[in-house]
Amino acid sequence: MKILYVYAHPEPKSFNGALKDTALAALQEKGHEVKLSDLYATNFNPVLNAGDFTERKKPDIFKPFFEAIQASKTGAFAPDIKEEMEKVKWDNLLIFQFPIFFTSMPAIMKGWIDRILAPGFGFNPVTNNVYDTGLFKGKSVMLVTTTGAPKEMYSEGGAHGDLNKHLESITHCIFEYMGMKVLPSYIIYEVGSISREKGTEILENYRQRVFEL
Repeated sequence: MKILYVYAHPEPKSFNGALKDTALAALQEKGHEVKLSDLYATNFNPVLNAGDFTERKKPDIFKPFFEAIQASKTGAFAPDIKEEMEKVKWDNLLIFQFPIFFTSMPAIMKGWIDRILAPGFGFNPVTNNVYDTGLFKGKSVMLVTTTGAPKEMYSEGGAHGDLNKHLESITHCIFEYMGMKVLPSYIIYEVGSISREKGTEILENYRQRVFEL
């Protein structure tokens, strides 16, 4: 497979960093082609603005939805957007790895989605290319995420509620909306307090999960 690994964590020496390195090694060992978008390491700009478009349909007022629809036809996206879009075009599977920030992904990754998975590129409600007819139909996606809180807090009836339900705002409203097949999320709870031995076990389990893709 051709796999794009989109990764967001500000510390390379973190447990998330070890997870990412484990995954990349396992995927390459299995013979997959892999490209990495390490958003913090590349200082990715998450802010959608008028500079995202090299040509404007309406220079007098900024309407990002319509500018993106137009740019999808003309190619008038900024170079950093085009670079990431080419990776998305290339892949069969996207893996998004991130720590949970306020029950969702870090802002830098949400900004990647806002700027890269643009109207006209991943979906087009004007032409009804959403959900079953989304423009990314045929691609698959998986979320890999870590929490600081224990599983009990992120379960049904727990203080934070079921994390899988929180993630549906991403898996369903973004990825399924664009036509992608969503694979089961891989969630690791309470990473801040795990022992070295438990961490080694988790890394091996994740390696096995990735190796099965």
